[in-house]
Amino acid sequence: MEFIYPAIIEESKGFFTVSFRDVPHALTDGTTFKKAVDEAIDCLGEALASCIVDGEELPTPSKPKADEVLIAPPALIAAKAALYVITKEAGLSKTALSKRLGVSEAVGRRLLNPRHQTKVVHIEKAMAALGKRMIVGYA
Repeated sequence: MEFIYPAIIEESKGFFTVSFRDVPHALTDGTTFKKAVDEAIDCLGEALASCIVDGEELPTPSKPKADEVLIAPPALIAAKAALYVITKEAGLSKTALSKRLGVSEAVGRRLLNPRHQTKVVHIEKAMAALGKRMIVGYA
């Protein structure tokens, strides 16, 4: 799954507002188009992190419309979101994930905690243990 979401950026009187139709609780703005995009990246990351913390399903990105801009969350949030989805699809709790990985429950919780600065290599190893792999791209 790719965590790239279409955003609507609207300009009014020199001010730019950003909304995501797939993530309705993610709204932000900026004084320039670039600042609005930068804020949108952070806003999307926080919205996805909130879903993870609350144990909610992550919204599935829809195909962009012609007037929308594609926004991806920060890389670490995208990696943790992917591990979160993989773990849920496998029907594993944080405890079961920890046992599968052979780590303490605290380590397993930190792997899925979007506020913890986990090294990407650890997320990659967790995904591999669940039969998945991380693919990185750029735009």
